[in-house]
Amino acid sequence: MRKLSFLLGSIVLFASCAKEELKNNGATDQSLQLSARQESTTFKEIGSINIGSTGAAEISAYDAITKKLFVVNNSAGNNRIEVLDISNPAAPVLVGNINITAYGGFVNSVAVSNGKVAAAIEATDKVSAGKVVIFNTASHAAIAVVTVGSLPDMVTFTPDGKYILTANEGEPNDAYTIDPLGTVSIISVEEDYAVTTLNFSKFASQAAVLKAKGFRLFGKNASFEQDVEPEYIAVSANSNTAWVTLQENNGVAKIDIATKNITEIFPLGFKDYNNPSNTIDPSDQDGGINFAALPVKGMYLPDAIAVNSFNGTPFIYTANEGDAREWSGLTPVETRRVNHSSVVLDPVAFPNAAALKTNTQLGRLNITTTLGDTDGDGDYDELYSYGARSFSIWNGLTGELVFDSKNQIDTKAAELGKYPDGRSDDKGCEPEGITIGRVGNNNLLFVGLERANAVMIYDITNPIKPKYLQWLNTGVAPEGVLFVEAAKSPNGRSLFIASSENDGFIKIYTTN
Repeated sequence: MRKLSFLLGSIVLFASCAKEELKNNGATDQSLQLSARQESTTFKEIGSINIGSTGAAEISAYDAITKKLFVVNNSAGNNRIEVLDISNPAAPVLVGNINITAYGGFVNSVAVSNGKVAAAIEATDKVSAGKVVIFNTASHAAIAVVTVGSLPDMVTFTPDGKYILTANEGEPNDAYTIDPLGTVSIISVEEDYAVTTLNFSKFASQAAVLKAKGFRLFGKNASFEQDVEPEYIAVSANSNTAWVTLQENNGVAKIDIATKNITEIFPLGFKDYNNPSNTIDPSDQDGGINFAALPVKGMYLPDAIAVNSFNGTPFIYTANEGDAREWSGLTPVETRRVNHSSVVLDPVAFPNAAALKTNTQLGRLNITTTLGDTDGDGDYDELYSYGARSFSIWNGLTGELVFDSKNQIDTKAAELGKYPDGRSDDKGCEPEGITIGRVGNNNLLFVGLERANAVMIYDITNPIKPKYLQWLNTGVAPEGVLFVEAAKSPNGRSLFIASSENDGFIKIYTTN
């Protein structure tokens, strides 16, 4: 009896301590009860709010301490961060904003950690140095203002909260007379926000080798470090390593955070649309949705990136959106349609050139003029289009392609009646945002489709064999995709939040 009493007392003490630990981490009694059972991996919409017009809901970040959602708003006449109370996710409430005007130009991105919200803010003239401003999530007071590289396009905290990283795109001005360096800034939170900004000059000697593997360098009179344009950052769970997409360059860079050193660049190569599993619909004037295997290659050109480890190996996930340089000072023009008179197809490589150049086949497809003339005789021996119309999984240590969703995104959209046929000549559904979340024992991948106004959910518990789970309809052009784990969620269940830049809608989904 004495042993039984001791055992019962130990169980009660353990349960009490576990409950107290959850409370100390911001969990409620409700979340304690809900997180104790396995969640479904199926999501449903429970709440939404409209905060403006085009540009009003770009990127969002959630603070578990205050239960606030911070949302970038760059709609006409605005330059601020909207603040929403989502303590009841089914009924989000706009409770205030943080005006960014005093700090420079547009705010491009926000991230939250330990009661701080960091905002990436470009300079008024875009090509000058940008800023990261850190605010208190409760009072909204500015804590620090840090100068970073030109055009900070994305900001993130390391999971341990010790560093803030920005991808500083360094785009040129429209005339291409000023082309800033593309850089990555690392800000040490514990060292009074001391900043180190890294550029890519040390890789200039590797340019030829990288280009041979599919890395792109084509800026007007640009050095290697000017041509590189960092877009988006993912950080490992142990906060040691970051991976950065170099979108226009068709590559990913790997960074050692502790030593503040860019260690590698991974060229991503190209996707073969002549493969029957990679079929595309390349025309918006072919009378409908017609997928076919065609002699074209896709440049991955990823936007967002995420990372997750499996059996000790980091895997990086990319949303292969595609992007072109469309500056008036860039000559020749980078983008042309296949039917343009300047696009002459080599008769040996394309014996059916006349048929391919019709609008019902490849004529309407946008391609880059910077690739394809392999023998330098003035005609195109190969054709390269923008994006890969997919998401991909890469080995984060070697850059090796592990998985590509092939044509599944576009064909699933067509099956559901959601395929944007008017964008067939560009990049199809245009996967742009990507994030990972753990629900129960499952790792889920959320892929935002800018032109299909939707998010696709995959189970990536085994990243070698992702499984499609669900299609979520969102607002128009979901730019921000955000996962909130159950332990930090205001309702004790996992949340997924989509912020759509074209209609200003924020939609909140939770597990069944």
